[in-house]
Amino acid sequence: MSAGTVADWLGALALVAGALLSLAAGIGVLRFPDVLDRMHSATKPQVLGALLLLLGLALRLRTAADLGMIGLVAVFQLVTAPVAAQMIGRAAYRSGRVDRSLLETDELAEHRK
Repeated sequence: MSAGTVADWLGALALVAGALLSLAAGIGVLRFPDVLDRMHSATKPQVLGALLLLLGLALRLRTAADLGMIGLVAVFQLVTAPVAAQMIGRAAYRSGRVDRSLLETDELAEHRK
């Protein structure tokens, strides 16, 4: 079995795993009850799913131009997802959409108006 064939099979496996993680994240966003749970579902499994999809693409395409573009997309995904989650969580907290009884520690309670 050649190295290209092994890379193709690993790429296909990564694509399927990434698609399943992204599907699970989408279902979590629809099904979870509150903002913080939805925010968790929208960031952690979705980012891992997207990175697995990008890994699968990289293993299948294997050209320098494609790998550079895939690398940029991966970096932007890793940089923007935590910032977006932080902003969503902050907006939800400030607008009163977070059930504070579910929080173990409320570090922002003293700064609340």
